Amino acid sequence: MAQRRAPFGDRVRYWFDSTLARGAAALVGWMALLCLAVVVPASAVLVWTDPDVPASLTGRLARVWHLTGETLRLGGATGTPLQVLVSVLLALVTLVYVSTLVGLVTTALTERLTALRRGRSTVLEQGHAVVLGWSEQVFTVVGELVAANANQRRAAVAVLADRDKTLMEEALGTKVGATGRTRLICRSGPTTDPTVLPLTSPATAGVVVVLPHDQPEADAEVVKTLLALRAALAGQETRPPVVAAVRDDRYLLAARLAAGPSGVVLESDTVTARLIVQATRRPGLSLVHRELLDFAGDEFYLVDEPALTGRPFGDALLAYPTSSVVGLVRGGTPLLSPPPTTTVVPGDLLVVITRDDDTAVLGDCAESVEEAAMATGPPTPTRAERVLLLGWNRRAPLIVDQLRRRARPGSAVDVVADPGEATARQVSEADADGGTGLSVTLHHGDTTRPEILRRLDVYSYDSVIVLGRDPLPGQSPDEPDNRTLVTLLLLRQLEEATGRELPVVTELVDDRNRPLAPIAPGADVIISGKLIGLLMAQISQNRHLAAVFEELFSGGGTSVRMKPATDYVRPGHETAFATVVAAARQRGECAIGYRSHRHASISPAYGVRINPPKHERRHWTAEDEVVVIGDD
Repeated sequence: MAQRRAPFGDRVRYWFDSTLARGAAALVGWMALLCLAVVVPASAVLVWTDPDVPASLTGRLARVWHLTGETLRLGGATGTPLQVLVSVLLALVTLVYVSTLVGLVTTALTERLTALRRGRSTVLEQGHAVVLGWSEQVFTVVGELVAANANQRRAAVAVLADRDKTLMEEALGTKVGATGRTRLICRSGPTTDPTVLPLTSPATAGVVVVLPHDQPEADAEVVKTLLALRAALAGQETRPPVVAAVRDDRYLLAARLAAGPSGVVLESDTVTARLIVQATRRPGLSLVHRELLDFAGDEFYLVDEPALTGRPFGDALLAYPTSSVVGLVRGGTPLLSPPPTTTVVPGDLLVVITRDDDTAVLGDCAESVEEAAMATGPPTPTRAERVLLLGWNRRAPLIVDQLRRRARPGSAVDVVADPGEATARQVSEADADGGTGLSVTLHHGDTTRPEILRRLDVYSYDSVIVLGRDPLPGQSPDEPDNRTLVTLLLLRQLEEATGRELPVVTELVDDRNRPLAPIAPGADVIISGKLIGLLMAQISQNRHLAAVFEELFSGGGTSVRMKPATDYVRPGHETAFATVVAAARQRGECAIGYRSHRHASISPAYGVRINPPKHERRHWTAEDEVVVIGDD
């Protein structure tokens, strides 16, 4: 059978495409033919319609060539064929030279713009903050650094991560918002390459913050980044302080060795577990932690106050009308809530909570104390506690360990988690340490199933902790929060059915899921990444606060606590906050604020007030709580 030929138009199109595929020479030839096909006829029309041109055909053709040469920059010289050929050759040489020059300039500019867009230029700043790595914590850290630099005339934060520079700038602009006087500078490249780190000028930086990412190998990446930073700063006489974080305590020692003597390395999982347990024992405490750690309100400062040298520490508690003294730093060691009789010696620094570094101003507040309004009875006794732990992840054993450290005899933890050999073994190991007063029991079940929660007498527990399980390989990082939100929704249904409120402490991974959680507005929600980011930002501004926070967030000893206001003032009395401070001093504690349950639903801070003025008067009720720093 005879083959059917393709249409003529398709064959012409195919022939044309084939010639173009031969390279640049074919393309130049086609462009020349196209130009001639347009310019020559147009020039002929102009010549033949011009009454001033010669009447002879030879003269008119010469005129057409002249116009064509001028239009195509070919010289347009007339004369003998040799003269015309030479003029065309010279014009082509000129055209090639100019085109090559323009191409080289264009290529150089394009490469430079591409390099700038990729963030490959070196940052020339002094005293700036350098953030290495990218995770959800970067928005918290950068946002807090911007807030801390609000009163600085010239400040900069340089972020280096193995991501596209434009995408980082867009994400930071969306999440952080307006940065005021602080410049945000993004650079692209691996943080583990010592030849890339100089792009951020770490040698001239005021602080370097190393963030762990959300992948399983995050801790090893942090250690490698710290080693790369040490290599990049080799030979430097002075090195900036370094603040980093790891999740697993197995990498803690290696990270601290890599960070050097001036570095501070946090153990994020342990800190998160401690904060969860503290919020479990006193609902609302997570709100206090958030108020203390962000730069939006009052925060910790170290103050040298020679006027108090030689006086007892108890006098310092009422020596600042608008600041709260909570301890001393002596020889680099923090002494939080020391006995009131402790003498302030030369070289001691006061640990104060105040609005800014210049707002700790001395003033006598003793005249505001009303001893008649102070409570005289014993403190409210603690009792055994029952905790329901819904879910299990890598931080769950740390949470159980923290609960055991301060457990009263008869305390118990019931764990409801998916059946699994690893979970059962970890729960068994958690219950193996006898004689601590805490028993741990595992109940197999899926916390996202309604029938499992209905079988539990949830209201018999003093607190309920909801954890998301660790994501499996290949699962989305949002998987833990997805399951947590489902469990919270089922608990909310129980609350609505019974009309009773559950004391729930929730751990979430992503701060964006906080508005989605079906819980009361002032409930305790621990955003592990955000809290660690806040803590790193605070320490980056003053590395000496690292020991203070380590003591505050430890499992035992001195820490932030919330206690009934009736332990300090008589209910129904109206008195100044200085009276509460004086009453707490008698118990060896430092009062730093309160929580009003009457204003918990309408206050932006859900009733929490940190560092109120000593002269502030209010009516104290039996439902109010006082925030103190002291031992249990």
